[in-house]
Parts: sequence; structure tokens; C-alpha cells
Amino acid sequence: MGRLDGKVAFVTGAARGQGREHCVRMAEEGADIIAVDICTDVSEDSYFPAATDGDLAETVSLVENLGQRIVARHGDVRDLAGLQHLCQDGAEQLGSIDVVVANAGISNWNRFWEMPESQWQTLVDVNLTGAWKTMVSATPIMIEQGRGGSIIITSSVAGLKSLPGQAHYSAAKHGLVGLCKSAAIELGPYNIRVNTIHPWGVETPMAEGHSLDHVFEEHPTYAASFAAILADPIIASPRQIADVVVFLASDESAVITAAQIPTDMGATKV
Repeated sequence: MGRLDGKVAFVTGAARGQGREHCVRMAEEGADIIAVDICTDVSEDSYFPAATDGDLAETVSLVENLGQRIVARHGDVRDLAGLQHLCQDGAEQLGSIDVVVANAGISNWNRFWEMPESQWQTLVDVNLTGAWKTMVSATPIMIEQGRGGSIIITSSVAGLKSLPGQAHYSAAKHGLVGLCKSAAIELGPYNIRVNTIHPWGVETPMAEGHSLDHVFEEHPTYAASFAAILADPIIASPRQIADVVVFLASDESAVITAAQIPTDMGATKV
């Protein structure tokens, strides 16, 4: 018996990295998956390559090899109508939506007064408004089902402790905390829980595609903001984050809502 047997999870940013691992880890525990990823470049300011069609196909293959069903589509979390159509289609094919993992996001760097408007707006549209649209798309289905559920929002260390060089990212990730808390209150009567997770460095293309060395060389006072407590791991694996997602998706976390769960090697405490 898996911890998520009979559940269906909707995951954004599912083609690779944390999103893929969330799909795979939940499938290992018996969940069927609705997966979406844009699979193309979103922002010219981002320093890492976009996911590809092949990445999304690999996610599909990994889930199916575990014996679970998956409905996977290309989609943009900024496209509310597209997300709503996917949720309706996925729920019809798989029977429900019980878990939402609002994971899709981008990252880039600049000091706030040197940032082009497009750099600010695109990141906020994807990271904050995209999570809201993800939740808007799935929540009415979850309410109508009448069986409760769990919404897990990927925030960041930057959602609890602002980071220099990333004012837009910090603002968006802090915004997710406010969204989580309001949504948890509003969805409490329906037994739908809403929580945020707050990773630090994770072994994904977003983390691997950029070095902070040049940032610290140009702005040495920034280094203190990027410390953590644990020496091992210095950087987390996607699976370590996905283990926390499985816990929050499962009935084991039935009494946890409106919470901010650090998965950050203690980085928010220093």
C-alpha cells in the first residue's frame, strides 16, 4: 500500500528537476499524475536552459514505468484558461485532483534599480501569479469532490529571508507565503490544506547553470546572506525535497496547514 494510493496529483514545472522528482516520488507512493511544463524559454534574463519536450517525455516514461497513469501537457502557468482546461481534462481521465504542487518557477539576478521592467514582471508573473492561477484552476474541482486535499507551494529560502540581487524573486516568494496563508483559511472549511516549502540549493539545472562567484566578486557583502547551517548536504537532491512533498500530500500531515516548511539546511536561520 502506497501512502498516496487512489490520489491524483497536479504538478507544474514537471518536465525535470524538482517537478519531475515530485511526479516520480508521488507515483512511487501510488498517485496518478497530471503534469504540465512550458518546455521553452520563458525569460531572456534567466541563466539556465529551458526544459525540453524530451524532458517532459522522460517524466511521462518514469511515471508510467512505475505502473501509474499520467496526463502530461505543454502549458504556461501564466495561461489561466489553459490550466483550467488541463485540470478538467486530467480530472475526467484520472478521476479526481487531490494534490496540487505549484512548483513551476524561474530565477535570475539583478539589483532592483538596474532591473528592466520586463525582468521584474516576467518573474513575478511566473513565480507568484502562476502559482495563483495553478490553484485557481484546481481548487473548484477539489471543492466539488468533497474529499479534501493538499496544496503544496514551492517557495524558497527567499520567501522567508530576502536575498540581495534577487528583489523580484524574494518579493514573489514572500508573496507565495501570503497566498498560502489566505488560501489555507479560505479552504479550511473544505478540509483542503495549503502549505509552502522553502528549499535552498537543489541539484537542478536552475542551480547548476549559474555560479554565484561573480556575484560575490562584484558585491562581497552579499555573501553573508547565502550561508547555511548543515555541511552535508551543502546542496539538496530533488528527492530530498520530494520526500517532504509526499509527506505534505499524504494523510500523515492531516493536521498541518498554513505552515512554512523549511527544506533549507538551516539557511533561513543564519
